[in-house]
Amino acid sequence: QVQLVESGGGLVQPGGSLRLSCAASGFIFSSATMRWYRQGLGKERELVAGIGGTGSLTTYSDSVKGRFTISRDNAKNTVYLQMNSVKPEDTAVYYCHARDTVPSNYWGQGTQVTVSS
Repeated sequence: QVQLVESGGGLVQPGGSLRLSCAASGFIFSSATMRWYRQGLGKERELVAGIGGTGSLTTYSDSVKGRFTISRDNAKNTVYLQMNSVKPEDTAVYYCHARDTVPSNYWGQGTQVTVSS
């Protein structure tokens, strides 16, 4: 069955860095568009970043552009989100999302990121 397992969340100080990982299985990873979403407390889920199957095309929300980097390793079936210069407003549950060529949509269980001093 399809699995998306996020890891790497935790507590980080403002200005610090964190790298999230999402390990995928159960579908053709290299053909899937991968995205990271986040949902803060009391807020709607929002798109953070996306990356195409080859990794050559990426997109970012304005709120994270220049600070976050999405990447993927198709040999490891893993997508990453490098978070630099984090701010308290980056505090949220971060979700990995996959859209394959069927198309079908898959979600991970989420990982909590808390930015606080």
